[in-house]
Parts: sequence; structure tokens; C-alpha cells
Amino acid sequence: MVDLFLNRVLVENNWDQDQLNTEREIVGILENRILLLFFASASCQKCQDFLPILNNFFKRLKDPAHIEYPKLLALIFISLDQSEEQQERFLKELHKKVLFLAFDDPYRQELQAMFEVKELPTVVVLRPDGSVLAANAAQDICSYGSECFRDWQESAELIERTFMLNEEFDNLNLRTSATP
Repeated sequence: MVDLFLNRVLVENNWDQDQLNTEREIVGILENRILLLFFASASCQKCQDFLPILNNFFKRLKDPAHIEYPKLLALIFISLDQSEEQQERFLKELHKKVLFLAFDDPYRQELQAMFEVKELPTVVVLRPDGSVLAANAAQDICSYGSECFRDWQESAELIERTFMLNEEFDNLNLRTSATP
């Protein structure tokens, strides 16, 4: 799945719009994660209606204010807008941890064709290996909220490592305060 975005520039939806363009940055943020590709347009009313639902969904799974361990999830916005101004207007409403492709990147149309996006909004859910878990999960997100992530996680066989396995304790050099 990381391969989809190697040699591409992903932009963070923050104040500075930091660019992630090195292989190390892309791998670090996308590896071993469920990836959501959000296809939308500012001119689409259904996209505008879906946006607060998606933001709430993403916030509940990623924001430390809502969850102790952020989930292994990445969200990339693929704009199908006709102008950069439309895209910028839509980005202002999106969660700040969302990544996106620049407006002038032709890869946006390639991804639209690759995933056969016919309606908006579309949320394509990808396993860490790049295979499609859901061709359009927008309705699932509306119906089930953050609960649908658990199903995706099970289907993707994604294991969260917020704990240490027993074998990781075997090689630790444990000493007491009395040991020199």
C-alpha cells in the first residue's frame, strides 16, 4: 500500500502544509496502517454533508484527546475539484491530520480510475498490503461510526502493538538496584 504513494508528494493538512516527499516519511506514516482514500469535491453537496461525519470518525480514532492509543489508520483526501480554490476551501473543513495530494498532481485522476470511483463521496479502505477492504465505506462510516474500524482491523489482520509480547521480555537485561 505504501507503494501507491512512493515517489509522490503527500501534503499534511496543517497550517504550514508540510510536504512528505521522502521514502522514509511516506513509509513512516503509511506502513502497517489501514488507509482510507477519501474522494470528494467541494461542489458536491453529499460530500459537504458527509464531511463532519468523516471528521468525527477520524477524530475518535486518531485524536489523543479521545483515545489513549491512536489507531493504525491514515486518511488521504483525493480532491476531484475543478479548481485549487475549491480544494482549499474543502481542506479548511477537513481534520488537520489528514494528508492530501496537491491540486496539480495528475495522480489524483489515476487513483480515481484505479479504484473506479463513480460517485461522491467515496471512501476506499485499503489493507496494509494494498488490497481493497471496502470499495466505498462512506455508508458504513455514516451507519456504524468508529465501530466499523474494528471490523476492518480484523479483516486486515492488523495487530496493534501497544503492549510488549512475552518474548520481548526474554532478552531484557533486568537488574535490581543492588546489582552493580
